[in-house]
Amino acid sequence: MNGDFSILQPPGWVKPKGYANGIRARGDLVVTGGQIGWNGDCVFETHDFLGQIRQALANVVAVVREAGGGPEHIVRLNWYVTDIDAYRACLKDLGPVYRDVMGRNFPAMTLVQVAGLVEREALVEIEGTAVVPC
Repeated sequence: MNGDFSILQPPGWVKPKGYANGIRARGDLVVTGGQIGWNGDCVFETHDFLGQIRQALANVVAVVREAGGGPEHIVRLNWYVTDIDAYRACLKDLGPVYRDVMGRNFPAMTLVQVAGLVEREALVEIEGTAVVPC
């Protein structure tokens, strides 16, 4: 993290892998709507779980870029998946997909399984919160 961000890691806690327990940041708050695995024309190019994750993350980053930020400014991601077993099954392959879009930025994250998403073809929806330096 840069000078406007710091990771919050309580003493004695095991360091999490792939996310942060908390982040302190200073700057302009940017909140994205839930982004799903379709492109800017609202078309699903894939029905593959990892492909939709890649696109949803890219969509979050695109919104943050509109505010002058990038993936390094994202401090929180909330993930909603329709199949937690599919998520667990793809963990080995998820790391490279995630890093390809987000780099080595590992914000605070939450992931929950939901019964369904508004768009029936969507397998994942991701909300992002960023803090862009002023």
